[in-house]
Amino acid sequence: ELPAGVPSEVLTRRPDIRQAEQQLAAADANIGAARAAFFPRITLTGSLGTASSQLSGLFERSAWSFAPQLLQPLFDAGRNRANLEAARAQRDVATAQYEKTIQSAFRDVADALAGRATLAEQRAAQAAQVAAEARRLALAEERYRAGISSSLEVLDAQRSLFTAQQALVQVQSLRAQNLVAVYRVLGGGG
Repeated sequence: ELPAGVPSEVLTRRPDIRQAEQQLAAADANIGAARAAFFPRITLTGSLGTASSQLSGLFERSAWSFAPQLLQPLFDAGRNRANLEAARAQRDVATAQYEKTIQSAFRDVADALAGRATLAEQRAAQAAQVAAEARRLALAEERYRAGISSSLEVLDAQRSLFTAQQALVQVQSLRAQNLVAVYRVLGGGG
């Protein structure tokens, strides 16, 4: 049975919500990368080795070099700003998609839970029908034993009881399928 008051955090287990979260995180990271393009880049390179104009003296003299480099974007024809705006637009799209995914998940859960409530009502009504048909059969059997009615009435009551029992089993099957659907829309259940 499904516990009452299932927290909405269980929806974060759903694959579609996880995917939307990852896309939103990637869009945020792209904004950071686009902002970084506005700042200077510093590179440091160094090398150490030996040098000689003749092969015989190759290992007698050591050589080294160190070269810091600073790159500052001065003029990029608006490329960095356009990249930043594009990254922000992608983030806005990812945010809207995330919100849409969350709303869809809540709608799926609401639909599944509403179906569950409807099936519970149907099950109760069908169980009452089975009980009524069982009483009808018992009455028909009593009437038959007393010689008041024919065996046809007993057979008809049995058929009605079996039909009601079959309908109850079908509703119970639908409830089981609905429970699986509820756990699926909740992202796996527990």
